[in-house]
Amino acid sequence: MVGPVTLSQVAQEAGVSIATASRAFNGSANRTVREDLRERVMVAAERLRYVPDSNAQAMARGRTTSLGLIVHDIADPFFSSIAAGVTIAAERADLAVTLASTQHDPLREPRIVEVLTRQRARAIVIAGGRRDDSEADAIMTQALADFRRSGGSVALIGQPLLGVDTVVIGNRDSSADLARALHARGYRRFAVLAGPTDHLTARDRFLGFSGALDELGSPVDPAVVITTAFTRDGGYEGMATLLRDGPPVELVFAVNDVMAVGAMAAARDAGIRVPDDVAVAGFDDIVTLRDVTPALSTVRVPLVDVGIAATELALSAPSSEPRLVHVPGAVVLRESTPRRG
Repeated sequence: MVGPVTLSQVAQEAGVSIATASRAFNGSANRTVREDLRERVMVAAERLRYVPDSNAQAMARGRTTSLGLIVHDIADPFFSSIAAGVTIAAERADLAVTLASTQHDPLREPRIVEVLTRQRARAIVIAGGRRDDSEADAIMTQALADFRRSGGSVALIGQPLLGVDTVVIGNRDSSADLARALHARGYRRFAVLAGPTDHLTARDRFLGFSGALDELGSPVDPAVVITTAFTRDGGYEGMATLLRDGPPVELVFAVNDVMAVGAMAAARDAGIRVPDDVAVAGFDDIVTLRDVTPALSTVRVPLVDVGIAATELALSAPSSEPRLVHVPGAVVLRESTPRRG
């Protein structure tokens, strides 16, 4: 016999129909196979050394062995850290991860979900902060409802806005903790690279940081709150604008680490020394950025653990109400924000 053995050949050898042979291997939601026929199929398969296609088996049962992971930007190390955790948990469940990027376009999200629905993915994990866009959220909520009705399950990392299980990062409380820790180090004049105004994670981090400083009597001057892209280049452009047009400040808080790295690069290019001339802090504590010089003060979020938690949530038994898993951040002070005085 030339080439791999097919299911049709096994069925012919066993003297049964292809449909019966398929049900013997894959099972069926509404039809069973008599035990004597199942035994004939298994004996024929062993004699012909037939190896079932595991993906075909899963499709026959209604679900594949894939898990979809949707992120905003594959190149962003924030998402690569989360992807590492998702992959760990998926491998434990014998699932393969299908990675897709929205490229920061909220309209791509429901289209990706529709593709994963057609592919009958076992589950979907969606990572990244939401936008202040009720219309986009409504479209996404409907797409996820269709996926769940098809038998899939979903978990979100971010704001709990889509009616599904969600891992919620303590953005506002943790950024407030960071502000208090930096104030205790002697800083009084702060600037913020705040990200886009409609980005809810950026907004939460800005409001937590600025709210704590208000309470401490060191409010952030609106003239040094820079709205810019939630990316490394956004941090660079925001810092360049601040250095060119803003009043002098002691410390710049960027609402994520990659923006902070961009800000440090802009300072270097302008001949400004960090931290001697201006201090810089970020948020996330991305592992791949810990070798930045000077070492960056930030808020540590256990991103790999977040990815694991979201995947386990997506694969757990369904619940009548959306479940929330809250993950706090931890302030980490390093050389980019030394004590003053």
